[in-house]
Amino acid sequence: MTDSPNRPILLVALGGNALIRPGERGTCAEQFANLRRPMGQIARLTDRYRLIITHGNGPQVGNLLMQQESCAEVPAMPLEILVAQTQGQIGYMIESTLESELLALGGEKRCLVSLISYVQVAEDDPAFRAPTKPIGPYYAAAEAARFAWPMVSTPRGFRRVVASPEPLTVVEKDEIQRLVEMDFIVICCGGGGIPVTREGRAFHGVDAVIDKDLASACLGREVGVDTLVIATDVAGVATGFGTAGETFLRQMDAARAEQLLAAGEFPPGSMGPKVEAAVRFVRGGGTRAVICHLDEIGAAVAGTAGTEITGGTT
Repeated sequence: MTDSPNRPILLVALGGNALIRPGERGTCAEQFANLRRPMGQIARLTDRYRLIITHGNGPQVGNLLMQQESCAEVPAMPLEILVAQTQGQIGYMIESTLESELLALGGEKRCLVSLISYVQVAEDDPAFRAPTKPIGPYYAAAEAARFAWPMVSTPRGFRRVVASPEPLTVVEKDEIQRLVEMDFIVICCGGGGIPVTREGRAFHGVDAVIDKDLASACLGREVGVDTLVIATDVAGVATGFGTAGETFLRQMDAARAEQLLAAGEFPPGSMGPKVEAAVRFVRGGGTRAVICHLDEIGAAVAGTAGTEITGGTT
């Protein structure tokens, strides 16, 4: 392993669309092919940064839930189990794809590990009474009306929503920090982490999906991450999104981001949590956060793409 105490820590939070792009069915071949684009960029950053990778699971966990509910002969598993399943599934896909990209670059073999991760939430979190987290496929209005589940309208159609409580702490934060110090590339907090509540010294899983960006910001503060990159399917943050007055924001400080959040500029089911996560990260001691397109991770780290949010005045 490389002696790396002076290399800064970079956390890249990949959206679920890193694996399944619009219009795709989400086959295994499609997901592996899609991962090559962000993993190729991340591989080229490993000489300059210690790496943590987190990832979403909205399409995958929603699909698993549909599979469970379509077969009465197989006992249905609760959401925390499905989140654990997607951590293993997506962790394997990220790890194997990144390893292939690293080997293609040459140099010494790097150590990667995918870690099953718990994230603690509060048992009385109000999110359990008001589901907001979109998961699964997109439906037209007529299709959505057939389902008994809570649904939400998005720019691409209607999606099922589930509870999304606030992440309080990453249970394995100490283990993750030690692995990073040993120069492991750590893949963790998949799908925002397995949601658990504390019962004395033990934990109990709950039926929810945590927002992966908020969980990533929490982890970043807890393990001393320097830069947080939130990679998604748009170039960055914009005011007036989807309107004639849409304006891309290249930089802003946390105070400006908070003002725009309070004004309702960023939808709660999409860009809102990303901006909120970036603000929490820089307010909690992180140097900078960047929200960018999945194809521009390297450029975002270099400061030439995406929307950069800092703690001070820009």
